[in-house]
Amino acid sequence: MTPAERERLLVQILDALSDPRRAMAEGRPHHKAKGRAIDMLTLHFGSTGRVIYLAEELAVLYPGEDVFVPDILAVLDVPQPEDDPRMAWVVAEEGKGLSLVLEVLHQGNRNKDLVANVEFYARLRIPEYFVYDRLRQQVHGYRLPGPDAARYQRIVPQMGRYPSAVLGLDLAVSGGKLRFFQGMAELFGSADLIDRLQGMMTDLEARAEQAQAQAEQAQAQAEQAQAQAEQAQAQAEQAQAQAEQAQAQVEQAQAQAEQAMEGLRGGILTALSMRGIPCSDEAHARVLSCQEPATLQRWLLRAMSAGSLADVFAE
Repeated sequence: MTPAERERLLVQILDALSDPRRAMAEGRPHHKAKGRAIDMLTLHFGSTGRVIYLAEELAVLYPGEDVFVPDILAVLDVPQPEDDPRMAWVVAEEGKGLSLVLEVLHQGNRNKDLVANVEFYARLRIPEYFVYDRLRQQVHGYRLPGPDAARYQRIVPQMGRYPSAVLGLDLAVSGGKLRFFQGMAELFGSADLIDRLQGMMTDLEARAEQAQAQAEQAQAQAEQAQAQAEQAQAQAEQAQAQAEQAQAQVEQAQAQAEQAMEGLRGGILTALSMRGIPCSDEAHARVLSCQEPATLQRWLLRAMSAGSLADVFAE
């Protein structure tokens, strides 16, 4: 594409996006549903390593067609860049069309999403098209029966789930939200994972505090037993037995404390991995070698919200 052709294309895209009818928002419920869906899909495919490109509200241009802006689009076998420079998906330039479109219908034009788009996307040979009717809590699924087909067939739900061959996932409405399933496992979004990590952190902190209290109590018992041994030689054998028992309790408590700290270390590394923050060998060794529960707890809290590895270990 020449610079002049690219400039004309950019003008066409900006003209289309500036159309007041396209700019009409459907409100926060519509935005939240889209954001939650793209968040879950991005986390899932990021963790599985599958090559798929996902975008929300990205302008799309097919040759000879008007620009359109789907809520969510997916293209197979295209890497997902960390900083995507695309302002639009231009089929002639990319060399391939969309693999899937997902529209979220809340209070918008029902005829557009459920009638016009069904014909339009099929004519563009987009293999799958899904509509999440948020207002009525329904999913509508469509799939081309073959590569040369120009009309969609409805996807028949299986036990309330709509299978997507493109995503390798099932779509369903549950609990008033659009959800994705891989087999029997439900996909989780960032908020769900944060809640789980917070629960893990609370449990690990409680176990660490309990283990520390047990260690202090056992240490006090050991000191008391030693004092009794020095005070009365006649009670030496009995006191020695108590000291040995107390020492065993100390070791058990220390083992529990170490186990709790191992849990904190694992939580830090898991949080960094889930949030996509690379962990260098030096940082990995620093986490594993730390022996201070308070420091590990502080790092875990930071790992759940920090933007970089430096933020986690900042003094």
